[in-house]
Amino acid sequence: MTRKLFGTDGVRGTANMEPMTAETAMRLGIAAGHFFTRGTYRHTVVIGKDTRLSGYMLEPALTAGFTSVGMDVVLLGPLPTPAVAMLTRSMRADLGVMISASHNPYEDNGIKLFGPDGFKLSDETEGEIEACMENGLAAHRVAPSALGRARRLDDALGRYIEYTKSTFPRGLRLDGLKIVIDCANGAAYKVAPTVLWELGAEVVPVGVHPDGFNINRDCGSLSTDAMKSQVVAHGAHLGLALDGDADRLVMCDEFGQSVDGDQVMALIARAWHDKGTLRGDGVVATVMSNLGLERFLAGRGLKLHRANVGDRYVLEWMRRDGFNLGGEQSGHVILSDYSTTGDGLVAALQVLAALVQAKQPASRVLRLFEPLPQLLKNIRVPADLSGTVLHDPAVVKAIADGETRLTGTGRVLIRKSGTEPLIRVMAEGESESLIAEIVDDIIDAIRRAAVVQP
Repeated sequence: MTRKLFGTDGVRGTANMEPMTAETAMRLGIAAGHFFTRGTYRHTVVIGKDTRLSGYMLEPALTAGFTSVGMDVVLLGPLPTPAVAMLTRSMRADLGVMISASHNPYEDNGIKLFGPDGFKLSDETEGEIEACMENGLAAHRVAPSALGRARRLDDALGRYIEYTKSTFPRGLRLDGLKIVIDCANGAAYKVAPTVLWELGAEVVPVGVHPDGFNINRDCGSLSTDAMKSQVVAHGAHLGLALDGDADRLVMCDEFGQSVDGDQVMALIARAWHDKGTLRGDGVVATVMSNLGLERFLAGRGLKLHRANVGDRYVLEWMRRDGFNLGGEQSGHVILSDYSTTGDGLVAALQVLAALVQAKQPASRVLRLFEPLPQLLKNIRVPADLSGTVLHDPAVVKAIADGETRLTGTGRVLIRKSGTEPLIRVMAEGESESLIAEIVDDIIDAIRRAAVVQP
């Protein structure tokens, strides 16, 4: 079933503009509430959000929609996306909702839905909810006596804090570690520093003063200079940076050198493989992960399986084939033994456990392989040409020539953006100058083809 409202990670857009309006949020609440109302018992939905100003608009609109179809609402307040997924399961709710646009600026917002199992909804389920919205909602409203109620869960933060701490190995502590934690002025601004402190660390908090406008602004996993500078200034052992809804993690060592999701997955894969707890024959990542990670895993008899870009596609592969570790270079790390979605804080605790056990500096523990040079460039192409320009003979030849030049030493990746009229051109190999030539040649061919297309 074709989806128009839902994208690769729920519904997203500019706040107070379609589809991120109060009206659409209420309609979505009615449709999703109706879809997940089955049987005669009292149905429940839990709703969390990050710290964006527009959350104050979308939360009551969703609440109105859900209560109008007889569903009770539990409001969690600002809380990470993985906490919403966890609480959906632990509270036996019928549905979970997270109001967040993740790493986007405050002007944007989004709505992510989780089923009663804590997993994001399938494309098919999202399509059915959209169809319900389009086919009229009046018939789904309940009688006045059957309306739902709304209440706040006062101990939501405490529940998630205790759960997160339980994922840290028993008998280990963070005593003696000084850790910078950048919460992006987002959903984890309370829980993340608390978890680290209660496990024994000396905590230097960054991005913990949200005002509705500053989420992800010059901080967080997409803007790591704040974290790095604080690590160096405070002589910290390492830094952690989350994004606005805390499902993404990027790190740095004691020198302020970046540690991305590929290095995090390498470290956890090695630790779990050594303990015999790594399931599957390796790790599920995406087409963007560095060849260095693939070679590192191969050296240990493990495979790197590459899904399409998007954590939902990584998770689908993991669930289908029984893997318990996967993620993205950008910092989404999925540890299915603990979470049903990416959890930046839980992933950080696994890395910190390895650091404590190694008794070595972060610069030695966190950099397990040397990444191959990787270059990514975007070219804007009219939306009506994006599906044909890659079939132009000159473009096909440029791509083939690049692949030939990198045979055995690298790779070329061409993909269309799922959210913008862009074609992304990436090359990876052992020579920076060679991959730059290949990317530029392909970009030039696409540019010329886009101009001559009818």
